[in-house]
Amino acid sequence: MARYTGPNCRLCRRTGEKLMLKGNRCFTKCTLDKRAKTPGMHEARRKASERGLQLRAKQKVRYSYGLMERQFKRFFEEAERQAGVSGDNLIVLLERRIDNVVYRLGFADSRPQSRQLIRHGFIMVNGRRLNVPSALVSEDSMVSFSPRGQKTEYYKILAESIKNKVLPRWLSLDRDKMVGRVIDLPIPEDVGTKFDMALVVEYYSR
Repeated sequence: MARYTGPNCRLCRRTGEKLMLKGNRCFTKCTLDKRAKTPGMHEARRKASERGLQLRAKQKVRYSYGLMERQFKRFFEEAERQAGVSGDNLIVLLERRIDNVVYRLGFADSRPQSRQLIRHGFIMVNGRRLNVPSALVSEDSMVSFSPRGQKTEYYKILAESIKNKVLPRWLSLDRDKMVGRVIDLPIPEDVGTKFDMALVVEYYSR
């Protein structure tokens, strides 16, 4: 699967806000704090059109979850096939991705880092090693480190620092055993108002 390999800070500059693509480093060494302008030439810019606003909203979601356009569109098409509001279905599907769950549990500082842990075989779901970041978890899924992952220095440091991690409503974590559990499926309200999913739906509806 293709993936974006350019500078993460450039994506934040495009959207005009921090997307937390570098985890804690976004608080201390953020390019956006020094260079708030969007990348590229900066002649007189016209006011963004309705289509431009829709595109910006879509790109903000896509950048945040680390998806390429084709993969993101497939998730949208799956959301449209489900009953209910397409925008709500889409954000729930994205939240259920295992790379996002690993990030939400605090096993990684960012989604890019969580994908790296998964690709390296350090994460297990329900006792089985999983190396596909786009896999979806279901209710009652158990997420933990593999035996190989538990032998790393990263795991030892994480076991101490994760004690103060605040989790979303739909996840729980046994901090002694370092085992997370999906106690409920996420709902749009769990994500908050960070994304305007109505604009995303409008973008793909044209």
